[in-house]
Amino acid sequence: MKKIINNTDSQGSAPKQLYTERIKTLTDEITQLNKHNHLFIVLELSAIALAIGCIVAYTMWSNVAALVVAALFIVTYLAIRWKDNRNRRLSEEKENLRSVYQKELDYLNGDFCGFLSGEQYVNPYHEFSLDLDIFGPQSLFNRINRTVTTGGSDFLANELAETRVRTIDEIKKRREVIHELSERESLRTAFLAQGCGQQINTADIMKALHKVQQLKVSRLAAHRFTYFAAIVSIFVFYGLLVGAIFGPLSGTIPMIWVLIQIMVVYFLFGRTLKRINQIINIILPRLGTYVNMIMLIVTSDLKSNEAHSIISQLSAEEQDALKSFQLLKGIINDLDRRNEVWIPLSDALYLADYFIVRRFLLWQDRYMLHIDEWIAAVSHFDALVSMATYRYNEPIATDAELVDSDEVVYEAHGIYHPFLGTKAVSNEFTISNEHYYIITGANMAGKSTFLRSIGINYVLATCGMPVFAKHLRISLFSLFSSMRTTDDLAHGISYFNAELLRLQQLIKTCQQNRHTLIILDEILKGTNSLDKLNGSRLFLQSVSTLPITGIIATHDLELSKMQQEYPARFHNYCFEIQLSDEITYTYKLSEGVARNQNATYLLKNILKTSLEYLSS
Repeated sequence: MKKIINNTDSQGSAPKQLYTERIKTLTDEITQLNKHNHLFIVLELSAIALAIGCIVAYTMWSNVAALVVAALFIVTYLAIRWKDNRNRRLSEEKENLRSVYQKELDYLNGDFCGFLSGEQYVNPYHEFSLDLDIFGPQSLFNRINRTVTTGGSDFLANELAETRVRTIDEIKKRREVIHELSERESLRTAFLAQGCGQQINTADIMKALHKVQQLKVSRLAAHRFTYFAAIVSIFVFYGLLVGAIFGPLSGTIPMIWVLIQIMVVYFLFGRTLKRINQIINIILPRLGTYVNMIMLIVTSDLKSNEAHSIISQLSAEEQDALKSFQLLKGIINDLDRRNEVWIPLSDALYLADYFIVRRFLLWQDRYMLHIDEWIAAVSHFDALVSMATYRYNEPIATDAELVDSDEVVYEAHGIYHPFLGTKAVSNEFTISNEHYYIITGANMAGKSTFLRSIGINYVLATCGMPVFAKHLRISLFSLFSSMRTTDDLAHGISYFNAELLRLQQLIKTCQQNRHTLIILDEILKGTNSLDKLNGSRLFLQSVSTLPITGIIATHDLELSKMQQEYPARFHNYCFEIQLSDEITYTYKLSEGVARNQNATYLLKNILKTSLEYLSS
């Protein structure tokens, strides 16, 4: 693989400008390379035609010079062919790089179709991932994910959905490697270029490699005695051949020796090679990609602790992953080149089948036990590249301040939802430990978006990624939300019953954690107004005895009266709207209870417009 990594990348350019410039440069280079490809084709055809012409001339006039010239043209053809293949590989590499840059440019323009959405990770029973749009189309995962392997996708998904409370040290180490990788644009792009085309299915690779590990192969080829015997047999054959050509020996003697060699090798190793080939040929198309990815990782010279740990895993002297995968690739390529015509000849000339089996056995003994950790290390790095790319693409985002506290600390200045971009309206909000915040407001006023802003920025911060706020100061605690409860008709669970089960899960989760922040959007939506109010009050009064801090959005203004009953624990905030000829949404959070509602107002306008249309 052509080395394209620079230790120092251009900094200071806005991502969109950089991607646009790189696409233009690569397009020009690809165009030039394609012109060379056309020229190479013409030269190859010309060299072959001239070689054939010289051979014809030799047959007609027996001119030895014509034969020499023909040989020169054949050599010229082979040289041009080599240059042509190299040129095509370079063109393909640049095409892949351009594809990576184009996808990133599309991302900055709001198009995430080029990236997998992670729908397979959607879990309605997870503590917060469904409510906070962590997975699925247009989700956080969809915006971050650039993974080349399914193992990398799984690692990234697990990080975003992690419910374990991380330590400050863990987050700082993750932040360090993400920051370092974000500054290595060329490395990240070269790594992502390996994934152009179909994503590598890590599970399939692992399944095939585990079959290789379990494959029972005769140990005969690994013995020193057979190795010595094979070397002697080859020397004897060539000795007999020389004796037959230049000495008194009959030509049948080396022929008999060759036939014996072929039969012995086929009898001892033919079936073994067939079994090996059936299993490991599955991974041949993707093995070269793994070799390239490992090479990029181990030659990256990254200094952060987490990156250094991955590099050490892959490049330990006695457990060299790059060497292992290169050797395996060579074995598979040799197996792939075996065919009915060349098997007897290769076995006759250098006992090829024996040495393939021997190399496989030695590879299996030395490296097979480390394959799982190597694949896991590549998946780990794969996910880090995605996180770092997200950081690079969002230069306006900042790192959260982490506080070592046994209480819930959440102080946000200028916080907004990462999906809204330049349209976002930022807000100020401070959460005190074991306090509850009742947020009221009209429909579409911004309550749910604000709740998700609080949650999703906390998820980003604890993953070591930047947050979307001028400043965010947090401690580390568990998170639970209930915003998108749905019924489950297949299992006979009504909407109201589903809500009760979700609240039951919430209480159980909170009992298992020292401190939890809960984010709720309308408690008990599936019942009548009075029952909903009484149930909501009862729930909040009960959970306030647990180590829980909460934010609750509601349309029920009566619930805001809990501040009067418990002024030290409950606080009212609202998203107010302004009603006139049109509704004005400010999306700004303020203290107090919302006065204006818009449901009736909007419905009147719809009915008025519809009736006027029908009457006309």
